[in-house]
Amino acid sequence: MKTLKQKIVLFSKIGAVLLVMFLACAYFFRNTLLEQIIAKTTVKATTEYDCDFTIKKAAFEGLSGVELSEIILTPKNADTLFNIQKIKTTVNFWHLFLGEVQLGTLEINNGYVQLTQKGTVKNFAAFLKKDNSETTTNDKRNYASLAYKIITRVLNLIPTDMDVHNLIFKLDDNGKKAKIDIKKLILVNKELETAIDVQTNTFSQRWKIKGLADPRNKKVDIRIFNIDSGAIKLPYFDERYNLISSFDSIQLNIQNIEKSSGEFHLDGFASITNLKINHPKIARQDVVIKNARFDYRFLFGSNFLSIDSSSTVQLNKIKLHPYLAYETEEDTIYKLKVNIPKMKAQDFVSSLPQGLFTHFEGMEADGNFDYHLNFKFNQNKPDQLVFDSNLKKEKLRITKYGEANLNKLNSEFTYRAIIKDILQRPILVGSANPNYVTLDQISPYLQKCVLTSEDPSFFNHRGFINEAFKQSILKNIRTKKFSRGASTISMQLVKNVFLTREKTLSRKLEEILLVYLLENNRIASKERMLEVYFNIIEWGPDVYGISEASQFYFQKKPIDLTLNECLYLARIIPSPSKFMYQFDGAGKLKNYALKQEQFLQNLMLRRGLLTPEDTIGQANNFSISGRARDFLKFKVIDSTATDSIPISQKTNNN
Repeated sequence: MKTLKQKIVLFSKIGAVLLVMFLACAYFFRNTLLEQIIAKTTVKATTEYDCDFTIKKAAFEGLSGVELSEIILTPKNADTLFNIQKIKTTVNFWHLFLGEVQLGTLEINNGYVQLTQKGTVKNFAAFLKKDNSETTTNDKRNYASLAYKIITRVLNLIPTDMDVHNLIFKLDDNGKKAKIDIKKLILVNKELETAIDVQTNTFSQRWKIKGLADPRNKKVDIRIFNIDSGAIKLPYFDERYNLISSFDSIQLNIQNIEKSSGEFHLDGFASITNLKINHPKIARQDVVIKNARFDYRFLFGSNFLSIDSSSTVQLNKIKLHPYLAYETEEDTIYKLKVNIPKMKAQDFVSSLPQGLFTHFEGMEADGNFDYHLNFKFNQNKPDQLVFDSNLKKEKLRITKYGEANLNKLNSEFTYRAIIKDILQRPILVGSANPNYVTLDQISPYLQKCVLTSEDPSFFNHRGFINEAFKQSILKNIRTKKFSRGASTISMQLVKNVFLTREKTLSRKLEEILLVYLLENNRIASKERMLEVYFNIIEWGPDVYGISEASQFYFQKKPIDLTLNECLYLARIIPSPSKFMYQFDGAGKLKNYALKQEQFLQNLMLRRGLLTPEDTIGQANNFSISGRARDFLKFKVIDSTATDSIPISQKTNNN
């Protein structure tokens, strides 16, 4: 009887012999296999992608090396997609034996890859088409397994040693061009070294990427910076999207990639210094972030994707912990949580991105605060939306205002509206202006109508209405666009007095912060805010304030306005410059406008703001009598139509 040790030795010898035989067969037939692979790829390129794919020469080098020359892929009736003169690579045999492709070394010399669009013709269009051969399935994806599989495949295609020279990436989008010329890209002993020239229609630069790249151990730590002085500019985006952006350097670090206990983990950090962005939808000037860093921990499970709450986003001195999740176990659920731990208020103010909060520059604050946001949206149960925003203050106070001095509301000041970047005439907000009226000089009907239509809980909220935000979010999600806001009178007041009407991210963020400061620091009373609001808002073409509006439409003082007149004035606040289109050729309100006013009146009756006696004697319609009447288009009545006696009859009668 043979011992266990002898059996192991025997099986080892047999296995070695079989392996040698397999390698010999593979070596003998490898050229045939390579030719078959190339032929199959060529046929697929022609039949499925309508492209010509050619390789002038393909040969093995050693046991696992392959050398290819003049590899060209050209779509029919479009520009060549790529043309590479020489590629040499080695493949890990054992991984290939297991059905995986893992590159060992890679050399590329002289070639280009280009994406072009000329008119509507894209040279890459065929590769964007959905593969109809893919079968659909009702089985849920396992996100952890899928992510690990994809990332592992990508890392396997990154060689441990690289030597790339003169490889050019070109982009031509109907004349908007960018060229990234990799003069040198060398990876040796896990150290990456590059020299890259970038050329566009607007600038040219030299970049360098340097650091650690270890694809087999799944670790990366690289930095991108400009060889010459100055910041790195992003190519193409300035011409294509009017987005001008630059940065001094970017660092990308991947510390850990693993799959355990059914979950996929990806850990690391990314940082950027002196990021500068300029876009008309963001702000009117450059937005600068000096230092930003994201320490991330991505978690993927069988039925969820998430950014773990242990992740940290740092923006200058501001640190916050985000939690973002997409879950599909039973319903499709989106979750967002933001936690800003206790921090000094002054650190927050000084860390706001330069150019994004211009009205806060120079502001100083004392005290501390922490903030928590909880958002949850169930796609299958939208009415159960959760939106909780909570800020806790600790001796928080403003000691010095920036450009927007909120105390201005408590004194006499001059207001000038800005419409389409043009300053309108000055309006003095104070008793020195004969058109200025206090709240007790304004019809109670008008106060009730405006509050009902614009902000029913004005005297109770602190600038924001959570329920209104929820409904706004729901509608915007359903329509897949920003179709509804949640503006309060406080927000309208801040927007009018301190900000412009520009539709930028900067203005909206400033509006939110200014409203919070105004309302939560009790800088002005609610009555004073409402009084200023009534005296400055636009109520027609070059008509500002309720005193001017009362004269413009009805030749009355604000205190003498009737209920119907107040319903009308409250209803046109959203679009006052278009009031004339609500009237017909006889100068009467159109039917849809009457229905809107009836709805507002009924709403006030249900809420007890009006009594049935208030509506007695109110006409169903009315006519405007002031200068506003000159803006209406009246139908010209044909006077001949009023004479019903035919001319022939008149003649006979004579």
